[in-house]
Amino acid sequence: MGVSAASVLNRLLHSRTTHKPKSLPTNAQALANSVTDELNAGHLRKAVSVLFNSPVPFPFSLYARLFQVCAANKAIVEARKVESHLVSFSESPPIFLLNRAIETYGRCGCLADARELFDEMPHRDGGSWNAMITAYVQGGCAEKALGVFLDMNRLGVSASEITFASVLGSCAVVLAIFLCRQLHGLIVKCGLSGNVILESSLVDVYGKCQVMSDARRMFDEIKNPNAISWNVIVRRYLDMGQEREAVFMFFEMIRVNGKPLCFTVSNSLIACSRISAVKEGTQIHGLTIKTNFEEDEVVSSSLIYMYVKCGNLENARRIFDLPRSKNLINWTSIVSGYAMNGRTQEARELFNEMPERNVISWNAMLAGYTHFFQWEEALDFVFLMRKESKGIDHVTVGLILNLCAGLSDVELGKQVHGFIYRHGFYANLFVGNALLDMYGKCGSLRSARVWFYQMSHLRDRVSWNALLTSYARHGLSEEAMTIFWEMQAETTPSKFTFGTLLAACANIFALEPGRQIHGFMIRYGYEMDVVIRGALVDMYCKCRCLEYALKVFKEAASRDLVLWNSIILGCCHNRRGEDILELVELMEEEGVKPDHITFQGILLSCISSVRVELGRQYFDSMSAKYCIIPRLEHYECMIELYGRYGFMYELEDFIKTMPFEPTVQMLTRIFDACREHRHFKLGEWAADQLNKTNPSVPFHFEFLDKGRLECSGD
Repeated sequence: MGVSAASVLNRLLHSRTTHKPKSLPTNAQALANSVTDELNAGHLRKAVSVLFNSPVPFPFSLYARLFQVCAANKAIVEARKVESHLVSFSESPPIFLLNRAIETYGRCGCLADARELFDEMPHRDGGSWNAMITAYVQGGCAEKALGVFLDMNRLGVSASEITFASVLGSCAVVLAIFLCRQLHGLIVKCGLSGNVILESSLVDVYGKCQVMSDARRMFDEIKNPNAISWNVIVRRYLDMGQEREAVFMFFEMIRVNGKPLCFTVSNSLIACSRISAVKEGTQIHGLTIKTNFEEDEVVSSSLIYMYVKCGNLENARRIFDLPRSKNLINWTSIVSGYAMNGRTQEARELFNEMPERNVISWNAMLAGYTHFFQWEEALDFVFLMRKESKGIDHVTVGLILNLCAGLSDVELGKQVHGFIYRHGFYANLFVGNALLDMYGKCGSLRSARVWFYQMSHLRDRVSWNALLTSYARHGLSEEAMTIFWEMQAETTPSKFTFGTLLAACANIFALEPGRQIHGFMIRYGYEMDVVIRGALVDMYCKCRCLEYALKVFKEAASRDLVLWNSIILGCCHNRRGEDILELVELMEEEGVKPDHITFQGILLSCISSVRVELGRQYFDSMSAKYCIIPRLEHYECMIELYGRYGFMYELEDFIKTMPFEPTVQMLTRIFDACREHRHFKLGEWAADQLNKTNPSVPFHFEFLDKGRLECSGD
């Protein structure tokens, strides 16, 4: 600023002294008492007015109290007047009072005033530097706070514990890990390594800088960690996505008789919810009951959230029904829990009972409808939301676009597109990607492409994947491959991208592009997880390159059931039935239990390799050994197996024991098998059943010349 606030106020002060109000007392002690009385009455402005219009110095203790009250009330005008009076009527104001003034300016958010006073101080002590650093920290100017500390250190001014704590907080804000390490060394050098506050601050900074190994090492060096220390290490593990370590440290704290804060309990419960550790979460719940934490609003909300995420809605509801638990956050959590677990009717009943709602509450209910494809209910709910609530955010818009995609209603989607432009949501990347996905799922690829180009200033990897998936979903696999090559000029593909591309290559039997994608992933070090390996196996099998598929399968570090099913069905596709039976034996040796898809592959292999008896054994073992109820496709396989190879009496017995009536497709196959193998009794029965189903096209058996039996369908 061109003219300092102090000089302007000094001039005003001196000009006012010649026109002093007659009602003011002239005795200095009486004036001080008057200021004190006004402060005691809570009249800060009147107290400062008496001070400002009095041309006499006041006791330093009174200035200190005035600065304190100004800071508490963030009264910047009064603070400036107090500082102006102090420097005007005191030849050499004590440093501690100027430090209080700097602190007051910082609390009021006037960092320029604080820095101006700091720079004009003829003498400073450690408190002055600390006050300026603290002001910058409180004002969100972490880099400037670090700059002041570096100047302080350069001038050889010793830092106090408070200074170090403030500077460490700034390091955490700007993620200055190298400066943090230097501060760590300086703290040890100054003999402050036993200070639990500084040590906890170091744990916090290392954690925020994502160096959890150093954070944990620092924590382990704390001789007597307090509640804040434990809370910091649990929270930092949680923020880093190391939920198991967060839960472990919480129970470690309990083991050493540490007393948790409510926030520590809350963080540990959130960690349990993310990893579905309902057992550990229940144990923490028991602890909250013993320590009376269950009634804390933060803890009860975290308990409900944990049980909801773990699918234990009964326990969540039990906590929700406790006195003082029914706040807006908990209402929304319990509604979301019921909605996202498919119990949308119960969720809606709870939603209707809510005394108040916000946009998150509406979104929670709408998300439940869209997640379980209840499109009509979701559409009615959107109309209700627009009628009763004015609040709508980007999540709401994204859910409505999902609804449009589910209904395949591109016209409604275009109306939402217009709403997005009118209300300024077009600059939101989440909304933009949802709009792109909607156009793709509705088959409006031209609109998708146009919007994709309009998103050029903000689109990301998700945008490219959405466009690429839209083309692949509609059978335009070659166009999807072209988009992939264009994508690389702007962003790096993800594993999801490769999964979509490999599926596209499998659809058009494009072996060479599929091999190029495989090589691209190896070349650039992409993780070959079980999902990608499954896509590779599927692509190579469909492209008649079973050797490559088997090689990818064998190189997998771990093989789940989906990967096993992919290779088994791939062998079926390539008519390698004998290989399937070997794979099934190996699968059982590795302890992977088959499912209905596995048995479909096994039965198909028995058909291709003429293993009728083995097929019957596997079919019987489904329910007897693996507790899998055979499905329609398994019965179709057995009918095909018996019918193709002429096991007509076995087929007849199999039909009699089926738990349902044969479908038209099954009856047709039985009829054809009887015609081929001249089995009159079963063939006549099949023809009779088919005629009941469709009498307009009769099926019948008749004897022709030379005693030959003929089966026909007219």
